[in-house]
Amino acid sequence: MPGKAPNILLIQADQMAAPSLPFHGHPVVKAPHMSALAAEGAVFDSAYCNSPLCAPSRFSMLSGLLASQIEAYDNAAEFPATVPTFAHHLRHLGYRTVLSGKMHFVGPDQLHGFERRVTTDIYPADFGWTADWQRPDERLDFYHTMLSVAEAGPCERSLQLDFDEEVAHQGVRAIYDLARAGRADDTRPFFLHVSFTHPHDPYTITPDYWDRYDDREIDLPRVPAIAREAMDPHSRRVFDACGMAKYDLNEARVRAARRAYYGAISYIDDQVGRLRAALESAGVAQDTVVILTSDHGDMLGERGLWYKMSFFEWSARVPLIVHAPGRFAARRVGGNVSLVDLYPTLVDLAGGTAPSDRPGEMVGRSLVPAIVDQGDAGDDTVLGEYFGEAAVGPVVMIRRGQYKYIVGEDSPPQLFDLAADPDEVTDLSGDPAHAELAAGFAEEAADRWDFADLKRKVILNQRRRRFVFEAQKKGEATPWDFQPVFDASRQYARNCAEILGDSERDARLPYAPEPPTDGPGG
Repeated sequence: MPGKAPNILLIQADQMAAPSLPFHGHPVVKAPHMSALAAEGAVFDSAYCNSPLCAPSRFSMLSGLLASQIEAYDNAAEFPATVPTFAHHLRHLGYRTVLSGKMHFVGPDQLHGFERRVTTDIYPADFGWTADWQRPDERLDFYHTMLSVAEAGPCERSLQLDFDEEVAHQGVRAIYDLARAGRADDTRPFFLHVSFTHPHDPYTITPDYWDRYDDREIDLPRVPAIAREAMDPHSRRVFDACGMAKYDLNEARVRAARRAYYGAISYIDDQVGRLRAALESAGVAQDTVVILTSDHGDMLGERGLWYKMSFFEWSARVPLIVHAPGRFAARRVGGNVSLVDLYPTLVDLAGGTAPSDRPGEMVGRSLVPAIVDQGDAGDDTVLGEYFGEAAVGPVVMIRRGQYKYIVGEDSPPQLFDLAADPDEVTDLSGDPAHAELAAGFAEEAADRWDFADLKRKVILNQRRRRFVFEAQKKGEATPWDFQPVFDASRQYARNCAEILGDSERDARLPYAPEPPTDGPGG
């Protein structure tokens, strides 16, 4: 893009499904700050994650590559330090790159191109959450538990609230610190990634957000629970892995979980408002592109399923807003896009070009032409892969035009026409009228993915990680979890500054220059 490279603020929620948001048509959820972003920005109405699980989705998003290309198989897969990310690329273009919040990095590299991290992560950085396809019937202790639905309701405090309060505080502080540095000796533009853990389960939220909703207004799932025996094989495995039959998920419990989830979205919405207010107060709002997204969605009881781990709309479709009113007009983009498009889009916004040293690898494309030139998003094919818990082999998705095709190594294909059937209740894979279309998708999937070879690689990778994890528990353990470092000797008022007043003035926003000495003693 021409002109001065903008600052970029990327705000990311966790497990926030696009269909649950008011700017995508949800009639109940209250999110005025996000809705204001949507009203003024480019909204992608058909945006998807590329893997419906936290770590693989984020690693794919950061790298612009599919999970299988970087062995980002599950929530304990190492993200290789040799894989360039958009943080590396923006830093190479002269950006200050800062991360506040969750990124679920696994392995000893806990920066991946970020110059600074101002919080630790909420989840462990080791291999302890490695899935095990060789024990498909064994429920591992890190799997989701339906207690989060059975016990849904208000709370005064939670692990997630503790984390996100720190993320928001440090994110706001980073905006002020970056603005002060830009006013002084560091004129580089900034890229700030603020990543929250809400509205991820467990489904709890503080009373003030819980009370923004009333039980009577909480909508029930559009697609009622499907009997376990009638589910497709992958959905049945997700159902079993999460113990979804353990508790009576009556209407009251479903409403409570959805009410808490909606309250958590309103909580995230207020954090979006806090961050935007900080941009305004710091005087950098006009120079900052704001992007909002999530790593994946949440089934939230649709079809009788919860959490993610599938390619149905509530699990795989995510919000994506790009907001910069001074640079382009508000609009809606209808073509299919995905999180791997963020890498080339961010680089394009920063005035750079996408990597050329990995021909044929990067599957994303810049969305800037669709935003600025009021065109479509180009080739609207989206690819998805799932290799995590509850699977026993690869499960993949091809989304193109109005159709979505899903198939697994041991699961029969599913074909949905989302224009005619947005709730995905009619599988067209066996419909004679769609036989040619289904056969084309099947051939394409077979050409793109070697399921047998992928399964072999995943199982070998799982074995290695489980062995390393067990070995590292012996003797003295050195954790990989990120330790934020703050140099207290250079904070606030210290004698490293020659004049105390200079320190106080430098920290002030907006800046107040020293007044002239025009008094009697001047």
